[in-house]
Amino acid sequence: MKKLATVTSLVLLTTACNQTQNKNQMEKKVINPWEWQNQRSYVQAVEVKQPESTLYVSGQTAINADGESSSADMKSQLKLAIQNLEQVISEAGYDPENIVRLNIYTTSTEELLSCFDVFQEWVAKHGIKQVSTVLEVKGLFETLKVELEATVVK
Repeated sequence: MKKLATVTSLVLLTTACNQTQNKNQMEKKVINPWEWQNQRSYVQAVEVKQPESTLYVSGQTAINADGESSSADMKSQLKLAIQNLEQVISEAGYDPENIVRLNIYTTSTEELLSCFDVFQEWVAKHGIKQVSTVLEVKGLFETLKVELEATVVK
């Protein structure tokens, strides 16, 4: 009988600990009053409750591992900027799916939109639900055409 009471107490204690841990887990809630933004691969707002930590990622561009800026076309630069963003996020111990803000700076909105499917496929692949702002700027560093700036939570 004493063993049964001990096992029952252990089960109750484990259940209580698990419920407490679940209450302390991060929650992300997407707020979309409309549906039109879904085709543009972003959301209107993301509420994050109880994050363990937050990573603020500076603008990632098409700069290779040797620090050389790309002079390639927009599509190639976008692909490399995405790879660089993923690498920084991964090396920090975070996951792309937990990007909650992703701003895009570009020297040509027209060029960016012509290859926006690359960005949309990447967002869909990771199930990213982020707020975004696309800004066309007069110039970026050296020959760069696109820059991705993110906030990631866990």
